[in-house]
Amino acid sequence: MRTGRLTTVAGPLLLVGMLAALTFWLDRLVQTSGSGPWNVTRHDPDYIVEKLSGVRLGETGSASYALAAEKMLHYPDDDSTLLMAPRFVSFGSAQATVTVTASEAAVSSNGDHVYFQDDVRVTRAAHAGASELVMSTTFLHVVPEHHIARTDRAVSITDATTTVSAVGLEMNNKTHVIKLLSNVRGTYDPAVAPRRGR
Repeated sequence: MRTGRLTTVAGPLLLVGMLAALTFWLDRLVQTSGSGPWNVTRHDPDYIVEKLSGVRLGETGSASYALAAEKMLHYPDDDSTLLMAPRFVSFGSAQATVTVTASEAAVSSNGDHVYFQDDVRVTRAAHAGASELVMSTTFLHVVPEHHIARTDRAVSITDATTTVSAVGLEMNNKTHVIKLLSNVRGTYDPAVAPRRGR
C-alpha cells in the first residue's frame, strides 16, 4: 500500500521537477548573449504611428514631396520602416503633381528610397495639353529627392487616348520622360484625342 502511494505522489513531483528544470534552462538560454542558433534577434516594432502625414520642403522652402499613411511601424533591429496604405505626392514639376499609392511601402533608414508594393498606382495629374496619366504595377522603387521612379515588373499605362503595357519602366517627374524597358505594346484611339483649334 505504501509503495503504491509513493508512486502516485512521485509521478506529479517528477513532472514538476522536470518543468522547473526546463524553465531554468529556458531562462538561461534567453539571457545568454553571443552567436548561435538560439540567439535570434526579434523583429518587433519599437513604435507605431497611426494616420501619419508629413511634408518635405525643398531648398527654396516650397513643398518637394508629401508622404501619408494609415499606419507606420518602425523596426529597431534593422532600422526599417513599414507604411500601410501609403500615399506619396511629388511636387517636382510645376506643371503636374505625381501621386503614388499602394497597399504598403518599405522606407530606407534615411528616407532616400521608398519601395511600394502590391496594388501600386501612379497618377500624373492632367496639365495643359496633356490628360491624366495612370500607371499600375505590383512594385515601384521611388527616389524622392531625384523625383525618379522605376520598376522591373509588368506595368500598364493609360491616358485619354493611349493604353500601353510593358515590362520595366523608368520615370522622371522633372523631365516628364517615361522610358519603357521591354515587351512594349500599345493602342491609340484618335477618335478621343483632343482636337486643336476648337
